[in-house]
Amino acid sequence: MWGRIRKSGARVANAMRTEERTGRKARTHNLFEAAAAYISACAEDDQDRIEETAAWVSPEALSFGVNELACRAVIALARERDESPRAVARALLGLPAA
Repeated sequence: MWGRIRKSGARVANAMRTEERTGRKARTHNLFEAAAAYISACAEDDQDRIEETAAWVSPEALSFGVNELACRAVIALARERDESPRAVARALLGLPAA
């Protein structure tokens, strides 16, 4: 019974993978690596790289990773500038101080 459950789980996991299956072992990317590569490609306006990195993980995982990266970046800048994260976020977006 456990063998059948294990096989079913393996089939589900294989079906959920987004990378192409090739004869060689492909390197998998985690969501934070994908988010960092995606954001840097966006900053450099590299459309080919944007499309490539967006395919590394699911759209939901990429969205979570980008959100986490944004939060960490704002916190780091706020500490560096000795300002609140809210003030830094508003300044980055070109919004007036609240």
